[in-house]
Parts: sequence; C-alpha cells; structure tokens
Amino acid sequence: MILSEIGVDFGGHAQAACLTVRGHLVMNILLKRVLDRLVRTGNLKVTGPKGLTVVFGDGSGEPVHMHIKTRHAERAITFDPMLAVPEAYMDGELDILEGGVLGVMRIAFQNMGSGGIDATWSKAIEGLRHAFRRLHQINTATRARRNVQRHYDLSGDLYRLFLDEDMQYSCAYFEQPDMTLDEAQAAKKRHIAAKLRLKAGQTVLDIGSGWGGLGIYLAKAFDVDVQGVTLSTEQHGVATDRAHALGLQNRVHFDLKDYRELNERFDRIVSVGMFEHVGVNHYRTFFEKSATLLKPDGVMLLHTIGRSGVPWATSAFVRKYIFPGGYIPALSEVMPAIEKSGLVVTDVEMLRLHYADTLKHWGERFAANRDKAKAIYDERFCRMWEFYLAASEAAFRWQDLVIFQIQLAKKNDTLPMTRDYMGKCEKALEMRDMGHRQQTPVAKPTRRRKVADGE
Repeated sequence: MILSEIGVDFGGHAQAACLTVRGHLVMNILLKRVLDRLVRTGNLKVTGPKGLTVVFGDGSGEPVHMHIKTRHAERAITFDPMLAVPEAYMDGELDILEGGVLGVMRIAFQNMGSGGIDATWSKAIEGLRHAFRRLHQINTATRARRNVQRHYDLSGDLYRLFLDEDMQYSCAYFEQPDMTLDEAQAAKKRHIAAKLRLKAGQTVLDIGSGWGGLGIYLAKAFDVDVQGVTLSTEQHGVATDRAHALGLQNRVHFDLKDYRELNERFDRIVSVGMFEHVGVNHYRTFFEKSATLLKPDGVMLLHTIGRSGVPWATSAFVRKYIFPGGYIPALSEVMPAIEKSGLVVTDVEMLRLHYADTLKHWGERFAANRDKAKAIYDERFCRMWEFYLAASEAAFRWQDLVIFQIQLAKKNDTLPMTRDYMGKCEKALEMRDMGHRQQTPVAKPTRRRKVADGE
C-alpha cells in the first residue's frame, strides 16, 4: 500500500522511490541486527529517523535512550558504531534523551567481552584498526610536535574551565573518596614526589611538563632545579610565565623541545601524561634516551595511562579528534623496551579508578561552564568535548584502562628495599602543604593564543 502510494506521488520515478524506501527498510533491519548482537545486557532504547523506537538488552541497569535523527547517521552507525556514534553526536545527528553519553558508553563497554559486539563487519573494522595500530604511531619529532599542538595548543581558557587551580591535566590521586579535585591533584603531586626520593640541590628533568605545575611544586618542596620540556607552544608560554611570576626562573625553566634533543644528565626524571604520545614504535628509543639522560644513581618515575588487559587499538574517535598519534599500551608492550634500555624496574603501581573519578570532576566542571566553552569555540566542539570526557570516564570505570606508575633506576641498590619511605615522604609533604596552602599563589598569565589551524 505504501509503495503504491509513493508510485503515484512520484510518477515515472516510482521504481527509484521504491528502491529508496526498500533500502531504508534494509538499513533498519541491519542496524537492528547490529544492536541486537551488540547489546546483550543493559537497557537501551533507540528511536530512528522515522520515529520507530526499539528496545535492546535484557532490561537491566539504568535506561538509556538514543535518538538517531538522520539516515546518514543510521547508515554510519550500522557499519562502524564505535566511531559513528560520537561523530553523529558531535554533528547533532544523534541526541541522547536519557542516560547521557556516560550511559551509552557504559552499555557499550559492559557488553564487550560478555557475548556482545560481534556484528561481523563492525568486529572486522575494529580488528583492522588493531592490526594497523602501529602505523598511526610513527611519531617522528616533526609529527610528534604537530600531534601535541593539535590538542595542547587549544586555548588555555578552555582548560581553565574544567581543570583544578594548578591546571593538572592528568589523573588525580584520591586518597579519600570525598576529596575535592584540587585536593586530589595535590595528593597526586605528593605521591609522585615521594617515589622520586628527592634531595636538595638535585637536578630534575620533567618530560612533558605541561603548564608547569609539577615542576614548580618539586622545586619549591625540595629545593631542586627543574628543567621541563614540552612540544606545546601554549603550555610552554604559560609554564614560563608561572615560574617568573613566582620568582623561580633561576631554578625552574621550560624548553620548547623534544626530549630526544637533550644531552644533559639529571639526578631524577619524571614524566606524567606524555608517554601516551610516544607510540609503541618509539618505546625503545624513549627508555634508552632516558637511561642516557639519567645519572648513575638516578631515579625515574613514569606515570602513564595503560591497559590492564591485552594490547588493543586506540579508540578511532580519540585518535581522529582528540589525540592523533596517541596510544594506550598494555604492560606487556612497555616492559620489553625497558629491559633492553639498561634501566631497572624498582616499583610498579596500578591506579585503577582514580582517573574515572578525575574525569567525573572534569565533566561536571565542563558542564557547569559549557556556555563559556561555546563562546570560545562552538556547539560542535562542546559536544565533541562532552563525548570525550564522558567516554574516557566510562573506559576507566568499565573497561580496562588504568594508570601505570613505573619507578626505574640504573642500579638495583639505588632505592630502599621496602616502600616505607614513600609513605613517610607523602605524610611529610602533606604536613608541609597544609602549612603553605595560603602561601602558594597560582600565577594567572595574561597571554592568549589563537586556535591552531584546522582545530
């Protein structure tokens, strides 16, 4: 009946119209088949472009309701849901009416490894991404600089909307679940500092120094000299301004430089949130260079996102829109490179849900300042950033993402035999921080940068 009516309406184009409608019906069937296989558990309601609503899953858990608004989005989600869902959300072709992005990703991740996500073509696409993951990680010095600037040279005003006062853009350390974000980020700095076992007068290299918060903290707390290196022009400028504003320019300086260009030697090396940009192909170079830069009695602390499970490809959405060239390694991919470098692993700690809680704080802060973010960029950017923060929280809460803190030395007897010194140092630092809390102003640099081309 419907096709005959269309035939009358379109006259001589009836056959083409019939094929169009038939194609749309087939697409609906294919999408339903994909979601039937993907969502075995959970409570997902999907409304399509024509208004038809179908429920997937076993009805357990908090309900989630997605509205796919266009046929274009419907087609894309059918064949590559893990990339097409965030793209459709960014473009306004998909709305989440109930449960939010976090709910959508919770259902996706909870169905991984539980019999879900076995639609043949979708699984094949993810398999190809895994097989070719190393091609996206050929991070030469030039490419590494371009990749870093793509993300970290976004306006500092954006990051101030959701980060803590010290602008720590890495996993906080929640010693207590009711800590504020600022308290947990301060605890993170103490936790890292304790593992470095610093002494006054030592030299410290901070690889991937960000906006300078950690380097400045170490210099003030331990009377050490810090050299930070970054590939981000924006971060380099802010960090330098902060050091000068605090009168630390003779003890803390930041260079716009690739770590591979360095030749000095240091007592300590710390790297927080930078290793994710190195790429598996360059792990051996990273650790061998670190060993060269570290003095014989030196200590290094690497803080990086990792996987508690087996190696897998970076999220297509994250690689395309957030961190080009980025990769999250399994421990089995990191250790072989360390073994060949001449460094000794002296301690490994896995921080599990700390980043999930950090991202929850960031997401809430971004939501509270969304109008300000939209004034800096636009609606599409805000939807992209919302998806990034929520999907990342979900990955740490329900998938296999964790934080590795790997302590390294050149000699087996450089550090004490037990970990007791770490706790004692953290406690002493906590008492120090409590006494200095009112005396640690954060410099507010006046510089502003335009958005990099293509962002």
